[in-house]
Amino acid sequence: MGCPLETQSSRYENLARQVSAIGAVKRGMARVLPVECQGGSAAVLAFLQHHGDMRMSRLAELMAVDMSVCSRHVANTVDHGWVERLPDPGDRRSRILRLTAAGRDMLDELNHRVTQAFARNLAEWSDDDVELLATLLARLRDSFGDCRSLQA
Repeated sequence: MGCPLETQSSRYENLARQVSAIGAVKRGMARVLPVECQGGSAAVLAFLQHHGDMRMSRLAELMAVDMSVCSRHVANTVDHGWVERLPDPGDRRSRILRLTAAGRDMLDELNHRVTQAFARNLAEWSDDDVELLATLLARLRDSFGDCRSLQA
């Protein structure tokens, strides 16, 4: 009987290689985004749409980035009119970020571009395979939760 650690290691080696290779998919998806709305800005818009209005500190936490990185992405979205900064009614020194109508329009454009890129690149896949991939990726993401398991 083999060593349990060796078995576990070999069990996940190919998975680790495949997950690392996802970078190629992410780079391909980044190429379809408009120049003015690359990944970080697109993430700001998506988080605001999904979670609603929030402070920048909360957004940085959700994005798992430093406040300075988050601030740069937010500044780009504000400069393009996709997000507005409003006074926080609970603390006038703070600002609340809110998605604008133009931001929702940009999200529609991003979703269209990404959907078309998947349609082009996965045209030969069956509907069942696409559904299975989506299900397994969601399950993988959920298994990692907020990534605390990586720190153990």
